[in-house]
Amino acid sequence: MGYGGGRRAFIGSFTSAGGRGVAAADVDPGTGALTITGATDEVPDPSFLAPAPGGAVLYAVSERPEGAAAAFDITGPAPRLIGGPVPVRGAGPTHLALAAGHVITANYGSGSLSALPLGVDGAPGTPTVLEHTGAGPDPERQEGPHAHQVVADPGGRWLLAVDLGTDSVRVYDLAGGVPAPHAETVLPPGTGPRHLAFHPAGSHVYVLGELEPTLTVCRWDAAAGALEPVHRTDVLPGARPGLPPADASSRSYPSGIAVAPDGRFAWAAVRGDDSIAVLALDEGREKPEPVAAVPCGGHWPRDLALDPEGRRLYVANERSGDVTWFDLDRRTGVPSRAGSVEASAASCVVFA
Repeated sequence: MGYGGGRRAFIGSFTSAGGRGVAAADVDPGTGALTITGATDEVPDPSFLAPAPGGAVLYAVSERPEGAAAAFDITGPAPRLIGGPVPVRGAGPTHLALAAGHVITANYGSGSLSALPLGVDGAPGTPTVLEHTGAGPDPERQEGPHAHQVVADPGGRWLLAVDLGTDSVRVYDLAGGVPAPHAETVLPPGTGPRHLAFHPAGSHVYVLGELEPTLTVCRWDAAAGALEPVHRTDVLPGARPGLPPADASSRSYPSGIAVAPDGRFAWAAVRGDDSIAVLALDEGREKPEPVAAVPCGGHWPRDLALDPEGRRLYVANERSGDVTWFDLDRRTGVPSRAGSVEASAASCVVFA
């Protein structure tokens, strides 16, 4: 909750491609429709956002060669920058998370993490940088490490970092405040993991591959900070693995994943195919079954998100420049298009 007292959403976009930066929107409680109330382009290319608990501050990466992180006051109709963007000492940050008093960024270009301590006003400070090493078999995309996402585990003790370049998920210990390397779980070569999501029970993690359109199920041991792959399934049966951008028209590049609050379904956005894949999760949580794929409502779905109640799914369609929302069938998990709002070069949508 925030400005006006109702549910709010925030849309990140690429200013270098005509986006408005960080846009704020009111969410209609009955229909889920988004109405833009204001935006700011003070931070270039804020491609991913993360709200702080309480709904007063929002964090963003600046996905530039000299990457940065920034904080915004979101108590008014438009986001207001707190201080200024802070360099993360890493290239191309694509994701961030709040954990252990820090904002932590995944720096795709430089293959590193940056942990920036938060001040009393919420502004990020000078970062500590943690470098990844390694490579994968794809010479175009895996010539070195490419950290793509960071997620704190439900208990807040561990941080999981997804590295597309090294085909691995790294676990960091947050007990000391600054992330400390703990373990690395290796996935099959060429998977190109991009994003992951926890099952609401906290017992399993679903890792979405970008270079191979697959979902890898892992058991999560929160006591030991251990991730164990146990099953792998195709996101879209018959989909062709991703290739470099010149060949993208006939290939599939999964991007974002969301898991239902009740743990019955998972949804994956798939670029190229421009679809939302629906997977049913079994009671054992280890053998997802693809059940449907529906059009994403636009072109090149870069990310997706559930509303906090898990009733609707929102998709940021980067190349068609919109955020489209879907009502979810409670029985089947299949989304049905309900509306959209213009959002040039949209890259993500989050709720606060």
